[in-house]
Formats: sequence, structure tokens, C-alpha cells
Amino acid sequence: MLGDTARHFWMTRSVARVMGVNLSAALREGRLRAEDYEVMVAACRGCALVEQCEKWLAVQHNVAKAPPPGCRIAGPLSRLRRLH
Repeated sequence: MLGDTARHFWMTRSVARVMGVNLSAALREGRLRAEDYEVMVAACRGCALVEQCEKWLAVQHNVAKAPPPGCRIAGPLSRLRRLH
């Protein structure tokens, strides 16, 4: 079962932000295609680790080098971080 679209849209943006990735800028600059962004949010919606992710986000105070353990969008986020 997929999670709420809006919730996971914001979780995707939040994890990216904590990693120092601005998804809006990545879209504008052509480093991220809209289709790939949609795939990332859909993958996040299918994740079973929502509560763990929210707890991870709540304790982040610095830029994280990696997303939370088990993140389904770790690959694309890490790639965007390297391109930044």
C-alpha cells in the first residue's frame, strides 16, 4: 500500500534538504528531470520505514552525508548531492 502523496512529497524534500540538496534548484538546472522526481516520491510512498525516517529527520542538525538507513531513494539523492 502506498502512503499519502503529500506526506511523502514533503518527506522527499526534507531528506534532500538535510543532505544539502535543493530539489527545486536541481529541476531548474536540469540535474533532475520531473519524471525522476515523480519516481522518487513514488518510491518514498512505498517505503515501510516512514516512522524511522521521521525520527531521523527530527534529530538532524547538520548536513547529512547520506539519507536515513534503508531509504528507498538513497541512490538518486546521493547522486544529486555529488552533482551539487
